[in-house]
Amino acid sequence: MSAVIGDVTVYAATPAGPQWLPGQDVVVRDGRIVAIGPNTGRNSVATANHGFAGAAATLPRIDGGGGYLVPGFVNTHTHLQQSILRGAGEGLPLLEWLHCVGEFTVAATPEQTYLAALAGGLELLRSGVTTVVEHMWPSGSEAVHDAALRALDELGIRVVFGRGVADRADPTRKWGMDPRLLQPLPEVLAHIDELDRRWAGTRIGIAHAVPNPRCLTPDGMAAVREHADRTGKTISIHLLETDTDEDMCRLHAGRSAVDYLDDGGLLGPRTLAVHCCRLDAHGRAVFAERGVAVSYNPLSNMRLGSGVAPVPDMLAAGIGVGLGVDGAASNDTQDMLLALRMGAYLQRVTHRRADLLGFHDMMHMATRGAARALGDPATHSGVAVGDPADLTLVRFDRDFACLPVRDPGAALLTTASPRVVDTVWVAGEAVIRDGRSTRVDERELTRQLNNMQY
Repeated sequence: MSAVIGDVTVYAATPAGPQWLPGQDVVVRDGRIVAIGPNTGRNSVATANHGFAGAAATLPRIDGGGGYLVPGFVNTHTHLQQSILRGAGEGLPLLEWLHCVGEFTVAATPEQTYLAALAGGLELLRSGVTTVVEHMWPSGSEAVHDAALRALDELGIRVVFGRGVADRADPTRKWGMDPRLLQPLPEVLAHIDELDRRWAGTRIGIAHAVPNPRCLTPDGMAAVREHADRTGKTISIHLLETDTDEDMCRLHAGRSAVDYLDDGGLLGPRTLAVHCCRLDAHGRAVFAERGVAVSYNPLSNMRLGSGVAPVPDMLAAGIGVGLGVDGAASNDTQDMLLALRMGAYLQRVTHRRADLLGFHDMMHMATRGAARALGDPATHSGVAVGDPADLTLVRFDRDFACLPVRDPGAALLTTASPRVVDTVWVAGEAVIRDGRSTRVDERELTRQLNNMQY
């Protein structure tokens, strides 16, 4: 958890904004960044300056080999159970696709869930993700939740684990949740409290995962809000991915989806609204006033034909926007670098502007965009002293398609793939080294996935 990462170009936070600083050493002690300073040779740390020398003294040295060091990505939304459902429901609109995937969710075993979370989480790490917001569907099986958590713990990734909550049943899913996945809400909240106790002090935190506004009654919203406020939890909720939320809320509750949630007290600075392809000007004004953040999931929105989230308008309204990959049943990969690229390109083609959402904008979105909703008070972009050592070392020479490197930011945005991810640290621990997991037997995982029974 303590080392000097030497001779790297750092995407560093500075008073003028993030900048690339070449030839740097980054000192990590007890899982946090304690110093960043120039590298002038292997033994020069001791003479660069006394403060830097003191921070680096006696620590092992990792040769960065002239690579590029960036903050680890924060994937603000996925469903890791779907990592074994790639291609599921291809060509189906959202509600039909949900029924298709939902049958697997009902029947999922702990063994399937464990392998899916292990495979999906490893894919995230190998694309530079150090924190994932996992949105589990409601389930009465504690063993299924335990299986996913065990896999994520083994990987060493940092997790905001959304435990599914819902209290309105409807087999059609138009005004409620699949009844087979529901259990009494007090039992769900008690299970969240138990998970809190079990995972306290680890890299795993527990959150509320609400499938959509149609799945909670007014009483359910009040119970979730009270619990979230009391325990300081994030509330992750799918919202306005298509027109269904709006149509159903107006039909059954006589108000818009945003107003329905707002009247129920569910919108606040720890609310993370996912998708929001249909978020109108009124909704954006409410979100800005309440401090709600948005998770932008461009690839799944394209795959399912859901639409294009109005990201530039959200940002102009002062809404924090994070980046998500979504589950592998609607995205088909867990590649955050691909989401980074497509997140920019989708907005550019929609607005017919090549100058929209450049590297710095997308990098902020992929690292700090939804930070407040996840309980992180930091607002800066880039690697900074005092931050947790959640870092990714990129080596463009691992893929000739990225060479020559004229601009590292442009290369990351337009050409990078998981092939260029060399090392990933979480809390100072190298959980990926030379592009491979240091904690998981990848050959054995491959064998188990190939032999999986559906």
